[in-house]
Amino acid sequence: MTDDSSSLSVNPARQIRRCALLVLAAGALLVLDLQLFSRAFAQPLIALGSRIEAENGRERLIFDLTGPVKISARPLTDPDRIIVDIADLEFRLDPSAGRNTANSKLIKAFRFGLFAPGRSRIIVDLAQPAAVTATRLIPVKDGSRLIIELAPTDAASFTAAAIAEAARAPDTRPTLSSPPSPPRPSDKAVIVIDPGHGGVDTGALGKHGEQEKAIVFEFARVLQEKIEAEGLFHAVLTREEDIFLPLAERVRRARENNAALFLSIHADTLAAPNVEGATVYTLSARASDAEAARIAEKENLADQAAGLEGKAEAEEVDDILFELTRRETHAYSRDFSKTLISKWKDAGNLNKNPSRSAGFVVLKAHDVPSILLELGYLSSEKDLTRLTSPQWREQAALKLTEAIRVFFQTHPSANSSGAGGRAKEQRPE
Repeated sequence: MTDDSSSLSVNPARQIRRCALLVLAAGALLVLDLQLFSRAFAQPLIALGSRIEAENGRERLIFDLTGPVKISARPLTDPDRIIVDIADLEFRLDPSAGRNTANSKLIKAFRFGLFAPGRSRIIVDLAQPAAVTATRLIPVKDGSRLIIELAPTDAASFTAAAIAEAARAPDTRPTLSSPPSPPRPSDKAVIVIDPGHGGVDTGALGKHGEQEKAIVFEFARVLQEKIEAEGLFHAVLTREEDIFLPLAERVRRARENNAALFLSIHADTLAAPNVEGATVYTLSARASDAEAARIAEKENLADQAAGLEGKAEAEEVDDILFELTRRETHAYSRDFSKTLISKWKDAGNLNKNPSRSAGFVVLKAHDVPSILLELGYLSSEKDLTRLTSPQWREQAALKLTEAIRVFFQTHPSANSSGAGGRAKEQRPE
């Protein structure tokens, strides 16, 4: 009988190599599992508190964070402010935190929020020219402490520093992709709802800490639900989250979605607390009154409020067809404004002069009928009670939806006159 034990024996060197490979493979899988685990349970960086400290004429703006962040700071003129860009950071601060600056000689106010996907921003409005002498990140027990040190400077030095910084690293407008929208039937007109402001641009503020950007976003979401529930139209929001959008981007999203109607939703504040009620604005080269001119000027500075340089400008084209389309669009906008005002009476108070017009950049799409609806004033206790009431939002959104339906019933051709030369044959009945 032949002894085959030699054929059954294992080569020690081969076995060692095999064990080593198994160990390496197991290690690789463990590393991969740990990476997946860390991604799944990774916590966003959060700003939990802020304060201002002063010492020897200098001031420190301090933020308490849950971890370290990458930051950059630069001065910006017109008006004078400091722009602080930060990798994605969530701000869980009292909305009024940036207004509690009475003891500061350098800082008038500061704002914070999401500027673009993965990019947050702090904007420090200066009471007088100031230079950033240092930005420090100090490890502390529960995270990190971000310190922005400021010192007084003269106007000429501040301007020179801003020019030099802009030349070294020019700021760019955020690159934003349009939010995904569900497929829509081709026979439905698209209503684009634009919640004003957002992210680092808070908009108007109420005396109890209410923020315009949050109030109009909640209203826009309810309005979208009401419009979709009717089944006659498809409603799209320009922003689906608390993020900043440049004015031109809002107009682009309306045209990109072939909007038949564009509704920009806002809520202003005034020095006179007795003024209340909703106002509907349409576009005009000359403002209908001083108040309309003030509102338009304020809203047209939204990009600057978020730290962008230069003013937003609407595209101007010298073309006969362009001009004819624009005139038709303006006529539709005015007609919808009248329809909305007639329906809004049942939802809440109207301003004593509810129909106004001015040169709003966000309304300047030449081929999309557009209106800007000021829901009311955060400075009015009566309006504020309405604006923060879920019941009022439901009622007002229903009336606005009804106005949209009536408008397209009485103006069926408006459904085929919007962005991109739409030519839809089927219209809501």
